[in-house]
Amino acid sequence: VADEGIPVQTIAPKFTGRFNKGVDYVGDPQVFAAEFDADVCVTREAVRRFGLPASLKLSVHSGSDKFSLYPAIAQTLARRRAGVHIKTAGTTWLEELIGLAKSGGDGLAIAKEIYRLALIRFDELCAPYATVIDVQRARLPRLDEVEGWSAGRFAATLKHVPTDTQFNSDFRQFMHVSFKIAAELGPRYLDTLRACQPVVAKHVTENLYARHLQPLFGALS
Repeated sequence: VADEGIPVQTIAPKFTGRFNKGVDYVGDPQVFAAEFDADVCVTREAVRRFGLPASLKLSVHSGSDKFSLYPAIAQTLARRRAGVHIKTAGTTWLEELIGLAKSGGDGLAIAKEIYRLALIRFDELCAPYATVIDVQRARLPRLDEVEGWSAGRFAATLKHVPTDTQFNSDFRQFMHVSFKIAAELGPRYLDTLRACQPVVAKHVTENLYARHLQPLFGALS
């Protein structure tokens, strides 16, 4: 990379354990902590030895929602004075869905429609992500059950709060990989999103700031 003069900004090593989409880490956090710290040190040495950009940092793929790992990551970042790249597009999409559902009316209706259309294309949607999801169709809620859900029930089933008895990890991961359904709905989805913007924005902001930025970097002034 250095020899070719590529201005690389992030490097994504393969860590032990599973990094499933939209849910917490599956594995031993202490093993991850040791690997992450070692990789930060290796990255710093690579910058020094090969003249790579000083801003080079680790990227944790499917790193959003890995709440059990954030304390260890934060400790290493502070101790080594390093940065990290955590992708948050997927968790933001899910918070959009939660905000739509919580808005009720058309928002809840389109959230249910996305689930209905996604179920029809279960294999197509899951296949590209087979190594980073753990979804069994039998563990997903029945469509007729979801059709009768209230706004609060849909949101609680999707929201990443494992202590909530209504939370369904399979449902969350499946909706995570169903984003293309929303894209295919085009202007109708975007118009509904705009109409529900106050509720959606609240959920997206709280998720990114309170559940991701603060645990990793502390309060931002």
